[in-house]
Amino acid sequence: MGKTSPGIDCNIIHEDVVKKVKATMPDEEILFDLAELFKVFGDSTRVRIICALFRAEMCVCDIASLLGMTKSSISHQLRILKQSKLVKNRREGKVVYYSLDDEHIEAIFAQGLSHISEK
Repeated sequence: MGKTSPGIDCNIIHEDVVKKVKATMPDEEILFDLAELFKVFGDSTRVRIICALFRAEMCVCDIASLLGMTKSSISHQLRILKQSKLVKNRREGKVVYYSLDDEHIEAIFAQGLSHISEK
């Protein structure tokens, strides 16, 4: 059985479990970065852009047309997604095409969609 600990308002602390979990917890900096990543997913416009890019590589004008938004607002959101390393771009002449950065982004999106689609 556990014991109480000063400064913590719990009746019983299972020290063996706490010690085991603490040994496997990522560093605070890593957890902070993970929280920041999930914040990026907290905006519905960015999620809509990710959804579109999940299906196909697209230019800003294509995304703006698809979502019924201005080129400027899409560019702003793409900048945030790029800074967060969720999207990448490539230039073909004067046109810049955007796509998801890697398969991890696809997996995160697909898992999230699957989770909220459960009934």
